Amino acid sequence: MPNTQPKPSEERKKKSFMSSRLSWLWSEYSVVIAFLIIYIVASVMSPRFLDIGNQMNILMQVSIIGIIALGMTVIMLSGGIDLSVGSVLALVGVIMVIALNATGNILVALLTAFIVGSFAGLLNGLMVAKGRIASFIATLGMMAAARSIALYIADGGSMSGEVEDFSAIANNDLWGIRYPIIVFVVMTVFVYILMHKTRFGRYVYAIGSNEKAALLSGIRVDRVKLGVYGLAGLLVSVAAIVETSRLNSISSSSSGMAYELDAIAAVIIGGTRMTGGRGKIIGTVFGVLILGILNNMMNLMNVSPHLQGFVKGLIIVIAVLFQKRV
Repeated sequence: MPNTQPKPSEERKKKSFMSSRLSWLWSEYSVVIAFLIIYIVASVMSPRFLDIGNQMNILMQVSIIGIIALGMTVIMLSGGIDLSVGSVLALVGVIMVIALNATGNILVALLTAFIVGSFAGLLNGLMVAKGRIASFIATLGMMAAARSIALYIADGGSMSGEVEDFSAIANNDLWGIRYPIIVFVVMTVFVYILMHKTRFGRYVYAIGSNEKAALLSGIRVDRVKLGVYGLAGLLVSVAAIVETSRLNSISSSSSGMAYELDAIAAVIIGGTRMTGGRGKIIGTVFGVLILGILNNMMNLMNVSPHLQGFVKGLIIVIAVLFQKRV
């Protein structure tokens, strides 16, 4: 009878193909798999987790960090980092409330927020692109400066808006979906199209992969970096509007505190490399949702808030370890 058994070399090729295929699937969809696992575990551990009210609460809680994380993703894809987002949020909120109270015009207040946030982002971009300062150092300086100015303007306290309609931005809903969730979705779609469907996005990936090669290929690296940090600042201003509108007030000392850490955590969990050049916007969205589910699950289980930071840190380390294996 003829020998129908595959040759050893063919078996090795099949195993190698399957192994590479599984490796590719894991590298591309590991954050989705992790999200599904955590979601199922949370559903089993707490019956209250699947309540529609709780699901909406999770989305509300992650919307502000999610908007900031979108800008952080773009920066990290370019090979940089931004430690100033939380402090800039507080500064934007304080100046916006001043403009709101002085004019009584919500449109003027929103325009002021966009200008201040974008200006802070562009300053970061100028320091990184033109000043050749490492992004860690440049944004660390901005973090201290922005928080200090916010504290000085507000005398270290909180500022409240005097226009009641301003709170409708974060507290009203459309078809049962709160506005901050809708804003987060819209910003996600906008940044996704910008990064994956435009020349600007391709340039950001090229700079993050190899800045020297990008420069030699004719890419205006300085301009792209200015655009990257300016975009991040604009997204921080959007987050500041939602944050301030939610309570119609802003705290110069506590608002935005440690937001940069949560945003960086979401981006890393989403699969974006710290060295730049690799990552996806959708991955960041799932990273934000994972953090939101973990926070919600720990609250439902009455886990001490002092231990929640430990869990976040552990998740970040595990995510980085898995990134190195793929």
